[in-house]
Amino acid sequence: MDKLKKAKLQKKGWKVGNVDEFLDLSPAEMAIVEMKTSLAKALIEKRKSHSKTQVSAATLAKTSQSRYAKVEHADSSVSLELMIKMFFALGANKKELLEALSI
Repeated sequence: MDKLKKAKLQKKGWKVGNVDEFLDLSPAEMAIVEMKTSLAKALIEKRKSHSKTQVSAATLAKTSQSRYAKVEHADSSVSLELMIKMFFALGANKKELLEALSI
């Protein structure tokens, strides 16, 4: 957010902060959120680079399209472990996983 917009909001009484402050997340919780977000982006890129649809990617990962969509959106009901399994199902290797998780 640019400084002018931030100043205008604060002048009107709005509190400006970041996600971890708003949700009262610990540093560990924030790290997990960031990892899930990064991995979700990597999953989308990997799937698209192989010209796969969510349906075909879900078939590879032995899950439903709706569950796969939740993974790509880093839904809170999806574990980091499931996201990693799906990333590997798309043909990713450990090096790609580490690159995706490096924030």
